[in-house]
Amino acid sequence: MSEELLKNKKVLIFGLGILGGGIEAVKWFFKNGAILRITDLKDKKSLSKSIQRLKNVKAKYILGKHRKEDFDWADVVVVNPGVSYKNEWIRYAKEKGKEIVNDCHLFFKYSRGDIIALTGTRGKTTTTTWIYELLKSEPNYSFTQGFNPIHVGKLLLGGNQPERSLFKILDKTTDNSLSILELSSFQLEFYEKKIKTPQIAVITNIYHDHLNRYSSFEEYVGVKAKIFQNQKEDDYLILNYDNKWTKFFLSFKPKSQVYFVSLKSLPLKLKGAYLGKNDFCLRDESELKVINIRKFKKIYGEHNIYNLLFSFLASYLYLKKKYRDVEKYRDVVRPYIIRILKKGIFNLKTPEFRQQIIYKSKNLIVVNDSAGTSPDATIMAIRRFLKFSRNIILITGGTDKNLNFKDLAKEIKKYLKPKNLILFNGSGTKKLIDELEKLNYKVLNIFANLKDCIKKVFQIIDTRHQYVILFSPGAASFEKFKNEFDRGNKFNKMIKKYFKI
Repeated sequence: MSEELLKNKKVLIFGLGILGGGIEAVKWFFKNGAILRITDLKDKKSLSKSIQRLKNVKAKYILGKHRKEDFDWADVVVVNPGVSYKNEWIRYAKEKGKEIVNDCHLFFKYSRGDIIALTGTRGKTTTTTWIYELLKSEPNYSFTQGFNPIHVGKLLLGGNQPERSLFKILDKTTDNSLSILELSSFQLEFYEKKIKTPQIAVITNIYHDHLNRYSSFEEYVGVKAKIFQNQKEDDYLILNYDNKWTKFFLSFKPKSQVYFVSLKSLPLKLKGAYLGKNDFCLRDESELKVINIRKFKKIYGEHNIYNLLFSFLASYLYLKKKYRDVEKYRDVVRPYIIRILKKGIFNLKTPEFRQQIIYKSKNLIVVNDSAGTSPDATIMAIRRFLKFSRNIILITGGTDKNLNFKDLAKEIKKYLKPKNLILFNGSGTKKLIDELEKLNYKVLNIFANLKDCIKKVFQIIDTRHQYVILFSPGAASFEKFKNEFDRGNKFNKMIKKYFKI
């Protein structure tokens, strides 16, 4: 369908980028028959690696500048993730009546099949991955009582991750597929009311983030709310009952059925997933204890409880929506679905760079939390790994996103000796140092590169004692790395080289 609609369309790729943000867009439009122009403020030399990856693509490049004539020429303007919807060139394109799209807009416009879409400040990648794993754990649900088998269909996982670009899975969607999407606020900026809706929408939580992009926190949260704006009465929206911004989302008066997740018992009038005294409970048609949560916490950590509740509830509601009209759904089908989902809980995998333990011995644990790009994430990591050892050596710091480091500074002062704090220099690091100095905390170790940070770690360690080496930057990576995944990979390589693994 997309090939028929896009053939010979004049498409301007606005921002190729050095990180690959525009590459998949170029490939997708070229494959679907569009006539391409690519514009970027960076010059040919800076973009050489990106251009090399597109050597088989026919396109006209306008580099080192943007020109009105290219926007005037285009039928469609495709926006790189790094470009804000408030950009002056986007405003110009709107004035000229151009169709302005990004990967998220295009996916909801052209994809086939069902969609579970998830956004939030933290937990997105883990939760989308776990929804995928829970639903793939047994793709053909069959019954011995003579009922038709339940089949989830083709599962696709994609979104705000370099290796899982929406463009990579868009043309793989079918009428029988389910796409499970992690969406950032940047991607949702161009999501419009006239395009497709997700059957299940999830907002995990809202914390301060990306304030370098938005004029106010309300603007950031309002962009997140777009994820449910198209939903219908038979769709589902899952919100975090414990998060103060949930009232803000409810003020939009969602048309969909709203379920909640909480770390405490929900009010009796509300449906959702929550923690009882020691149990993970599900409340829908009836109240059900799913599992005792203690075993899960021991394996996956307390910080992953929200991710479990969201992923289980989203998976359950998707199957409910798909099969609630099956004969004897309540008595036979629903219990079977829950049994299958429960079976998958202890086979879940932790995604890379999210409090990921990459090395473990009797006296040492090394943790890669490179995807922890906010101070709140680093606070959570410190609290989790204090249970393993009071001797935490923290490597932290990076690029500022206009966030507040006051609480992280307090956490560091409370739990870390000055010699165990290793700072990786950057604009965010400078803000953290300012907060630490206000607390009379002596900063001893600041380094310009990751290699020197790691070298210092192994000068500190005393093999007679237990240690946790925690790499949790609490900031973005743009000043030193391509992205947080590049940062995480480089850390892993250095650690593996040191331990010869």
